[in-house]
Amino acid sequence: MHVIIAGNIGVGKSSLTARLANAFGWLPFFETADENPYLADFYADMPRWGFHSQLFFLSRRVQAQMALIGSLQHDRRSVVQDRSLYEDAEIFAENLYQQGVLDVRDYATYRALYQGMCALLPPPDLLIYLRADVPTLLSRIALRGRTFEQGIAPQYLTSLNGLYEEWITHWDRSPVLTIPTDALDFVHKPYDLNTVIGLISSARELQAS
Repeated sequence: MHVIIAGNIGVGKSSLTARLANAFGWLPFFETADENPYLADFYADMPRWGFHSQLFFLSRRVQAQMALIGSLQHDRRSVVQDRSLYEDAEIFAENLYQQGVLDVRDYATYRALYQGMCALLPPPDLLIYLRADVPTLLSRIALRGRTFEQGIAPQYLTSLNGLYEEWITHWDRSPVLTIPTDALDFVHKPYDLNTVIGLISSARELQAS
């Protein structure tokens, strides 16, 4: 199986990816740590460098997806992926476009490339969408203490949440398991983690039946 963990910044994708890999014996694929060489320019002049930055991210996502496919073919273990190229395009690039950072021409070029990649890549077997309200996200972002994340505005997370909800409504490439996480703490509470594992086990059984 190829399982994707999707959700907004701070919702717990990486933490759940690691725990599911341990619980099910799956091979984890985390977000690439490669530094985007356009980021400094992007933050200095977003309209000038937004297209370049998003293309770099897309290229890295495709490389990761190809590595994942190779693993499925040779390792034979199921894989669980922390975010994917779908969110890069449908959430983050879309948000830049709606904000006017990407103009119509650049965004059309980006979308054409992204859609071409999607046509060539096999879909996942299951998409797990972690949902959380903005106060929950802000609390978790503060707890994990990443300096570069502390200035994230609530309005930005609200915008991303709206795009996630719209995207997940129209997602048709695989079954979706939506897990509301505001009342769950699968990082620190074993009971909550077991609840999530039980939900995923049930989703897998439904697919197999």
